[in-house]
Amino acid sequence: MTDVLRRGRASLAFSFFAQGATFALLVTRIPAIQDRYGVSDALLPAFLAAVPVLAGVGSVTAEQLVKRIPPSLLLRCLQPLVLLALLGVGSGESLAELGVALGMFGLAVGGLDASMNMLGVSLQRAYGRSIMLSFHAVFSLGGIMGASLAWAGAHWHLALWVSYLPVVAVLLPATLVGSRWYVGGEARPGEQATGAGAGQPVVFKLLLPLCLVMTFAYIGDSTVSNWSAKYLKDVLGSSEQLSTVPYNVYMVTTLVGRSLGDLGVRRFGAVAVVRLGAVVAALGFAVVAVAPGAWVGMLGFTLLGLGLCVLVPQTFAAAGRLFPHASDAAVARLNIFNYVGFLVGSPLVGALGDTWSYRGAMVVPMVLVLVTLYYARSFAPQPDRYGGGHERPRTADVGRGSNGL
Repeated sequence: MTDVLRRGRASLAFSFFAQGATFALLVTRIPAIQDRYGVSDALLPAFLAAVPVLAGVGSVTAEQLVKRIPPSLLLRCLQPLVLLALLGVGSGESLAELGVALGMFGLAVGGLDASMNMLGVSLQRAYGRSIMLSFHAVFSLGGIMGASLAWAGAHWHLALWVSYLPVVAVLLPATLVGSRWYVGGEARPGEQATGAGAGQPVVFKLLLPLCLVMTFAYIGDSTVSNWSAKYLKDVLGSSEQLSTVPYNVYMVTTLVGRSLGDLGVRRFGAVAVVRLGAVVAALGFAVVAVAPGAWVGMLGFTLLGLGLCVLVPQTFAAAGRLFPHASDAAVARLNIFNYVGFLVGSPLVGALGDTWSYRGAMVVPMVLVLVTLYYARSFAPQPDRYGGGHERPRTADVGRGSNGL
């Protein structure tokens, strides 16, 4: 049992890594994609908005599919589609081809995100302790790797398909091989199945607080990813080169925070970790809003990475605890609000910045993140709380003392 779970955990972690790298390769090369296809500034927002909208559709579809097939099979099928869609974005010739590739990417990535987190929640339940943050830490590592490869491609003026092809050639067969060891949907001894069709209804009223926290977290995340460079350059007067640093710092601190976060959950409980994350993230936005210069601004973005990084993984984990016998359906519905946050965050900050001020615009995601404090109690429904002093009795000792994934 222990070896099966460890192999399942390692293979799922690699899928998170591959998806982090794939997503970063897409979003960090948007200017190059725009140039390749001649997408106008007026048309670009429509293309970009279509991806999260279709991803939401993909997540809804995933909820229905996992009633008939295991999430592990869904993930095994969708990850190659996402990688091939990335290659299609880099190798097309016309706007129509770009639209098809981005549409395929959006639909597939919605189901991919949902199924990966379904398996993560199921594995955490099997382990009986918090491991969800470790998966998202590996996603952040993949994002750093992908962003670094994208920077190299831009630096050497490589064609998009030249940048994407080696990555797809490596990750596609690797994820297919790794998918042989996925573990998902298996109940712990003496428990019922946790799949979407296990009979427990997902009451949206109960799920709503977690949906709001997910939305607020991604509004904060999209604020950093879309506006940090402009904010540092135009508001805080940094050089163009220095303005590229905050997002990299944010990604690194996200990786650090998620790597350590599971230990915090095991020691102090999910509620305490979520509350601390919300306070640190709000402090980060406050520092960014009042920063007198670029270096203080980067301190704020560092705090943002450390604070925001724990919210999303713990939100998925909380949904699994709230609906232990319908966790797949709960995760799929919750995942939709990932994309709602992305759709709302960037336009909201941009509109407030243009009509008011970018310093003032940073206060809005700060307030939204602070609202998480009110909903933090939703992260620890009894009897499920993972960690020292909060664990449920286990019938098998799985993963104790393991230093690996």
